[in-house]
Amino acid sequence: MSFTVRFTPQAREDLERLYRFLAENDVASAERALNSIENALGLLEEFPFTCRKAVSELPLLRELVIPFGAAGYVALFEIEQADTVTVLAVRSQREDDYY
Repeated sequence: MSFTVRFTPQAREDLERLYRFLAENDVASAERALNSIENALGLLEEFPFTCRKAVSELPLLRELVIPFGAAGYVALFEIEQADTVTVLAVRSQREDDYY
């Protein structure tokens, strides 16, 4: 089964914010980070249930850990229907939490 992956406006803003933050010092690193995030999110098309639960009482709200450098990123997503996954937010693992 294949899932359609879509993004909330907030998740798109998160990707832009993370890119801009890295690009201030190193555009090549920002490009690599964005590519790593996009490649990892491809996993959600086939295997969203392999990701960890974000909240135990909400089994369809999950997190994808994305390795990159010393820390990496975390994508919060929801499995909404039998064929749709929605990315709600993306943050650096060094940030406090989703906002």
